Amino acid sequence: MSAAAEAFLLEPRSLVERLCHTVSRLTHRRSVVLALAGVGLVGTFAAMLATGRSGLIGTIMFVPWVALIAAELGPAAGGLAGVAATGLYVAAAETEGLPHDPAALTLRLLPLVAVGVAGGLSSRRISSDALELQSRSALQRAVFDSTVDGICLTDLAGNIVLANKPLQRFAVELGLPLHGTVAERLLALADRTTEPARYRERMEELGHDLAASEDQFELAESGRVYRGYTAPVARKDGTAVGRIWTLREVTADRHLERLRDAFVAAVSHELRTPLTSISGFVELLAEEDELGPAGRKYVDVIRRGNVRLRRIVEDLLLVAQIEANRLELHPGPTDLGELATRIVESALPDASEQGVELLLDVNGSLPLEADATRLEQVLDNLVSNAIKFTPSGGSAMVSAYEERGVLRVDVADNGIGIPHEELGQLFSRFYRASTATRRAIPGTGLGLVIARTIVEGHGGTISLETREGEGTRVRVTLPKSSQDLRSRSLEAAETPA
Repeated sequence: MSAAAEAFLLEPRSLVERLCHTVSRLTHRRSVVLALAGVGLVGTFAAMLATGRSGLIGTIMFVPWVALIAAELGPAAGGLAGVAATGLYVAAAETEGLPHDPAALTLRLLPLVAVGVAGGLSSRRISSDALELQSRSALQRAVFDSTVDGICLTDLAGNIVLANKPLQRFAVELGLPLHGTVAERLLALADRTTEPARYRERMEELGHDLAASEDQFELAESGRVYRGYTAPVARKDGTAVGRIWTLREVTADRHLERLRDAFVAAVSHELRTPLTSISGFVELLAEEDELGPAGRKYVDVIRRGNVRLRRIVEDLLLVAQIEANRLELHPGPTDLGELATRIVESALPDASEQGVELLLDVNGSLPLEADATRLEQVLDNLVSNAIKFTPSGGSAMVSAYEERGVLRVDVADNGIGIPHEELGQLFSRFYRASTATRRAIPGTGLGLVIARTIVEGHGGTISLETREGEGTRVRVTLPKSSQDLRSRSLEAAETPA
């Protein structure tokens, strides 16, 4: 990391830390280490000559310098350094007239040579491990700096321990303060955001709460939008050691969202008005006595096309409400059996035209507390899909029943099915299975998204089983009552992994 980055991101080091850092850098230079070892050998030899106590001191005083040489130059040089140190000892001993005992000299020589060789081997192993660790660290750092998000790791107090280059860039662009914890530095932006009070409250909460969080803020003067995420970092035993922070600019995403909302609102309004007019005039036209069989057939085609367009517009509006968290459910006493019966009866003409046998199996009255309009929309989407994706001559079955204290609706068909590898994408917005696109079967890819959101909003679940060429079964499971359901907003359904 550059010095500029450190100025913005890292707390300044104390005098002692800087001194230790300088000493550490010096001791990692080979020339300095070898010079120190040489001075040590000569100095020890000179001390022996000056004190005249080489016999008392022995060769042990040469061990640190032999070890230093071995650490820098390897086992061979370490062994030679041991021999040289022994020679210096012998030279000092001769000046004192000490006897030359071959056994004693050998006992002094061997340990020094062994220290040199062992130190060299250990140093080579350590150096190899250090190089591997350094290479891995450099790779991790490169990956860390290559991300789109600004990322930093802080300690439990909120001080930055590690930060990447994108965060450095964000810090400079936003003009963050030079000192303080992450929360304190970010808090300085409060008055520049579009919601200062909410932003300040969130930053103060993040300053003492380690729980995972996700927030978004917009700068008033530039309109730039950022999304931040935090999560605690813990050891394997669960002990918290710090927190990870990420920051991403999502200005372009927010702009696209606004354009999309404006487009959906405009298109839905512009389409609803003429479709309403078409519906009215089609009904008037159908009442004309002068229409012959051919004319009535044409009117019926217009009516079905108009209904299809209205359904598409309503689906688009509903998805926009879901994504904006503005969809509300208004539960009340409902009979799931009656809903299923009504949906099947209304779908019989389409099934007959498609050549599909549509069957119903309802096990008596099935009361529950739910939003009848939204549940009807769910069943309508599922039954329409079953008819649409079943070739002529096939069949579809709608079953509604109670099982183990919950209510279930199964919509099964023996149609074209869906490839197994596409199951994970079926609840994605605008996704259409390859079996449907190959056969040019019309659709928007929104039905299952809407159905899952509504079902989960009722506290239920929706699942799908399918096999290509054999058919599909969708099962909706609903609780009988949902006490926390009334008028609460629902979130958009996310694509499962």
